[in-house]
Amino acid sequence: MFVKLTPKNFPESLFSLKGISKKTVEEHLKLYTGYVNKYNEVNEKLATLTDEDYGKANQVYSPIRELKVELSFAYGGVINHEIYFGHLGGVKKNIPTGTLLEQISIDFGSFDNYRKDMKASGICARGWVWTAWNSAEKRLVNYIGDAQNSYLVWNAIPIIVLDKNEHAYFTDYGVNRAGYIDAFFENLNWEVAEKTFQHLVK
Repeated sequence: MFVKLTPKNFPESLFSLKGISKKTVEEHLKLYTGYVNKYNEVNEKLATLTDEDYGKANQVYSPIRELKVELSFAYGGVINHEIYFGHLGGVKKNIPTGTLLEQISIDFGSFDNYRKDMKASGICARGWVWTAWNSAEKRLVNYIGDAQNSYLVWNAIPIIVLDKNEHAYFTDYGVNRAGYIDAFFENLNWEVAEKTFQHLVK
């Protein structure tokens, strides 16, 4: 039996970001809520499949294939957006500190190099960028994905998530992706990222 999800509430600081308008955030949150609802709906439909449906499983098209694909897409939409919204706003510092900064310096050479790599990754990504801790390799890596269910790097857990889908920036920046990514960094709450990282490596 699946656990029905409900949309999370995010801090009020999310609605007063620098360079990312309140309207963009409000509309973006509606999309997030839609993913939550669709995740629940797909799970409910999976629960109604019959033996006949299971017997018709097919890799080209079948009801179970369609539902399984959309389940991963909806869940990716939920989790990616919760990390994304969860570490925006309430910024007290513009760069990480402590063990996270140390690890960034080890894996990228410097914070400036990390930011350069993250920005370039964001410009070339069609959907998402994840700064993830690869627990097998014991390093941070910026991975890109063209869809929210295309992030399938085993042993890698996202710490920072950048939404590069057009709905995240087009109202404010048009085709200026670089400007949006700069604004993302201005609003990135490193304290949240640091807590996530410390939990992973302790």
